[in-house]
Amino acid sequence: MNKRQMLLCAQLISGYGAEPGSWRLPGADPSSYTDIDHFVRLAQAAERGKIQLLFFADTPTLSVDLEDHTPQFPIDPLLVFTAIARETERIGLVSTGSTTFNEPYNLARQFKALDVISHGRAGWNAVTTSDPTAAANYGREIPPRAEKYERAHEVIQIVQSLWGSWEKDAWVRDVKGNRFADMSKIQPVNLQGRHVASRGPLPIPPSEQGQPVIFQAGGGMEGLKLAGMYADGVYANPYDIDSARAQRNAVREAAKRAGRNPDDVKMFAGFMPTIAASRRAALDRRRLLDESIDLRQRVRYLGAMIGVPLRYDHVDEPVPTELLADAQASPHDPRSARALEVVREGWSVRDVIAHGVIDYHPVVAGTATDVADHLQEWFEAGACDGFSLAVDGFHDGIDDFVDQVVPILQERGLFHLDYEGRTLRDHLGVPDQYGLDPRLAKKAR
Repeated sequence: MNKRQMLLCAQLISGYGAEPGSWRLPGADPSSYTDIDHFVRLAQAAERGKIQLLFFADTPTLSVDLEDHTPQFPIDPLLVFTAIARETERIGLVSTGSTTFNEPYNLARQFKALDVISHGRAGWNAVTTSDPTAAANYGREIPPRAEKYERAHEVIQIVQSLWGSWEKDAWVRDVKGNRFADMSKIQPVNLQGRHVASRGPLPIPPSEQGQPVIFQAGGGMEGLKLAGMYADGVYANPYDIDSARAQRNAVREAAKRAGRNPDDVKMFAGFMPTIAASRRAALDRRRLLDESIDLRQRVRYLGAMIGVPLRYDHVDEPVPTELLADAQASPHDPRSARALEVVREGWSVRDVIAHGVIDYHPVVAGTATDVADHLQEWFEAGACDGFSLAVDGFHDGIDDFVDQVVPILQERGLFHLDYEGRTLRDHLGVPDQYGLDPRLAKKAR
């Protein structure tokens, strides 16, 4: 029996890195945001490391102050991925597309076009949108949560039905017989929901994997229900092994309730590595990155996380012993236990923050072995099926991960040596699906 191996996803974000200061790192190109060749180079590096897929998160709004921050999202995920698809051969391409402000026909057409262009490597991260500024860009308001998720179910079901609106052998291409396609096998879907509808069919034949893979990244019971019914992959944000294992179990139970095999839904835990020759060198790199954040605010926040008053004036000193005696992890922030652990190791407050204790994913700042050890511990504990890597600075960080961490994982038998197939469905090891899941088809009509 083959040993279970982890899956890896590389986040590309806006082209700079996961940390706000990544665009200012030595060697980084400040123009990377619009340099498509740069994105292609990152994708090729990830593919060289046999990473299974790339991911673009996206929210249709300008979400940061560009005075001192770079954009959080690419100029347009599907356009960038189309360029990447032409310059890569195996790596999967997954992008977010909102079910709240997009019509199902547009989503179906765009993602299936990418799937055909990439020869079966596309995936759709189907999520609802909660940002009022995004809603304003569409001249609308955020609908109530129940309505958002009701619409999401309708959108996903119509999209998948449109994806299957050509039968697999409909494209005849019979030159001598003067017959391009068999129109009896290309049919409208004629679906009408409470929120969305579509006649169809799509003008696009099947890809090598039939249709794109579905990902999901929502939270709460409604998000779990979406994942259980439709998703092949789930992005999660746990901060420790216990919570990660609980989230993975919840996803698997949701799949069971939907009548699916829980092994067919893969959970990716978010992770932020900073790789250097030593732990000190990695912390120094992160200290440089931290020059772009409001460190005074973070010092205050760190104090709240561990229940003691911290002063920015003492940022380069360890937390005083008399304060440590009263320190305790906040029950309201799942990152607090790790923050207190690092504080008690005796680092300066600046270095504690450089450890990433306030970042939105777990952080390991250290050597390639340190990073590999973290991935191995979580994976072997059953905390996830793989990891969504938010590398600190892309221009050198993805190469460092590929050249230094991947070989360690391969030597330990934790990560594959090469792609086992050519499609994203192959890479994930999930079943074939074409059109709407037959269990849902009857309900959708």
